[in-house]
Amino acid sequence: VWLRRCTHYLFIVVVAVNSTLLTINAGDYIFYTDWAWTSFVVFSISQTLMLVVGATYYLTFTRVPGTATYYALIMTVYTWIAKGAWFALGYPYDFIVTPVWLPSAMLLDLAYWATKKNKHSLILFGGVLCGMSLPLFNMVNLITVADPLETAFKYPRPTLPPYMTPIEPQVGKFYNSPVALGAGAGAVLACTFAALGCKLNTWTYRWMAA
Repeated sequence: VWLRRCTHYLFIVVVAVNSTLLTINAGDYIFYTDWAWTSFVVFSISQTLMLVVGATYYLTFTRVPGTATYYALIMTVYTWIAKGAWFALGYPYDFIVTPVWLPSAMLLDLAYWATKKNKHSLILFGGVLCGMSLPLFNMVNLITVADPLETAFKYPRPTLPPYMTPIEPQVGKFYNSPVALGAGAGAVLACTFAALGCKLNTWTYRWMAA
């Protein structure tokens, strides 16, 4: 029992820490200014998948509706700590994207609870709801933060490595609807990762029972 619990908590920590790193990178003002909608779509999808796989694992492990939201809260606290550390180092605190996972995690919990703890419904309905909602919440969040171009001038980076050298802005690279593209791709991919989260839970039990 203790070994299974340790593995469970280790998985939660690893996924939540990686989600935090994704959030910080999504708030890199130089990268965002250069790539604009393209980076918004990529990071929206990546954060959706990190949330879904961990929250689904946690939810199916405990079998208690509400733990997906609790998992999102863990990610939120980790991100707040990281944001505070980066702020102390002089990073523009107001442009690091703030956590937007809680509402999407609530939808996962709702799907699990409403379908009477049916895993397949969680994967399908929960995955679609989470994948479609996070890019929307992410855009609402992004509207509230400081203008990236203004922030880039306020906090210049004179020593950028070659691979981070600004290039021509890619606005419109993915057409003119990054939320729609992120939601569409997220809805499909989130189902796959929700299934992965359920499978990881099964593998954990089998490994511990062996």
